[in-house]
Amino acid sequence: MASVTMTVNGKATSADVDERTLLVQFLRENLRLTGTHVGCDTSQCGACVVHVDGVARKSCTTFAWQVDGAKITTIEGVANGAQLHPMQEAFRENHGLQCGFCTPGMIMAAIDMVNRKGHDLDDKTIRHELDGNLCRCTGYHNIVKAIAAGAKAMKA
Repeated sequence: MASVTMTVNGKATSADVDERTLLVQFLRENLRLTGTHVGCDTSQCGACVVHVDGVARKSCTTFAWQVDGAKITTIEGVANGAQLHPMQEAFRENHGLQCGFCTPGMIMAAIDMVNRKGHDLDDKTIRHELDGNLCRCTGYHNIVKAIAAGAKAMKA
């Protein structure tokens, strides 16, 4: 067993977990934060992306003990109460989703992308940065459009 303490979406939490517990399992099973999805279990699809100390990270290949002491933000933690984060709103307004399974990971990756690359993102940069985030429903056109719109909205 491993003892872990972290701040998740602004709330301190501690638990004793099996050393093999993945961060995604801890979030979904222990904390009931089910917005972080498990799509592939091999770090290829990006449905499990969360922010660890402000940086995007795939939680399906991260052990919970590896983020002991960290600040974790999940899709549930990016909105301000009932007010969606500008990136979430941009996905809604630009039809950047279909089934929605990949959407939480896409949004978390997109917020990180804006934080690293700035607010004026071109299509080529967005498509390159989305490498490692898969959507099986769309042709990515509206996802790219949503990220560009969200980046501009985050600037405001």
